[in-house]
Amino acid sequence: MHRYLLNISYIGTTFRGIQKTVNKSEEARLDTNTIQGCLELALRVFRPTNDIQTVLSSRTDAGVHALHSTVHVDLERHDGQPYDTTTLTGVLNRTLDKQRLPIRILSSQVVSDTFHCRYHATGRTYLYRFAVSRNPGTLESGKLRNKGYESFVPVEELDRCYFLQSTNFDIERVRNAARMFIGIHDFRTFMSVSRQKSPSRDHPMFTLRKIDDIAIRPGKALAVANNAALAADTYDYWDIEIRAKSFLYKQVRRIVGTLLALGCGRIDEKSIYQMLTIPSKNSWDHRVLLAPACGLYLCRVHYREDQK
Repeated sequence: MHRYLLNISYIGTTFRGIQKTVNKSEEARLDTNTIQGCLELALRVFRPTNDIQTVLSSRTDAGVHALHSTVHVDLERHDGQPYDTTTLTGVLNRTLDKQRLPIRILSSQVVSDTFHCRYHATGRTYLYRFAVSRNPGTLESGKLRNKGYESFVPVEELDRCYFLQSTNFDIERVRNAARMFIGIHDFRTFMSVSRQKSPSRDHPMFTLRKIDDIAIRPGKALAVANNAALAADTYDYWDIEIRAKSFLYKQVRRIVGTLLALGCGRIDEKSIYQMLTIPSKNSWDHRVLLAPACGLYLCRVHYREDQK
């Protein structure tokens, strides 16, 4: 038996998330509403002698995309020889394409049977794409929300970027506040409570995480032809990149939502300070909205070369 590392990318819009659902009370079945389930179905074309069980390096929610994520899987051929990795990549991509699934295998490689794609990852980088309207007008907040449905949005960017209507967005204030998140903090306030299923998740050590870096840079439209010029004239695009070894459930979307709320003037820096220094689900400022999944991409899973 040989272990393979699959480097994958996908558009998560139509999926319930990357992780398959396992109901122990039911008969085992493939969950094709998830990326993991679709990958395991595609791997069946190789007819390995063992059961196919993929292992994920990172978990993403419904609607979240990945430019690079990783999966490892053990496969055993009838003759005991390893599969050719170029063939493995090509056949998987052809199988996924036939089903019109927005999943792409970037590459595959044979790795040591002691390699674990999740535990050996040294870090993960997430990218959040958003665009701020240059001229949203001076409408009231309720009407401003409807403005998003009335304004031009390039069709190429639907479910790929978050388009924000704001009359006074302050990107410099966002950049300065982003530094508050860098370093070691108890991010309990920034973890969704829906995943708190055991007492260990409430322990301070569980929610203690280190943010290595947050970078905010000008982005660009992915529109083409006439839409490209119109998108560039209508919106200012921005990219937020966040890197850490690991993240809590919905931590990235909560951090981004907090920064966007600050940029729009709904909260101030004092509110962020309180959420960081008083870690509790009760410290969450409800003026902050969870950043929509459509703008979030798992950008890269990092490894040391000698670990593979």
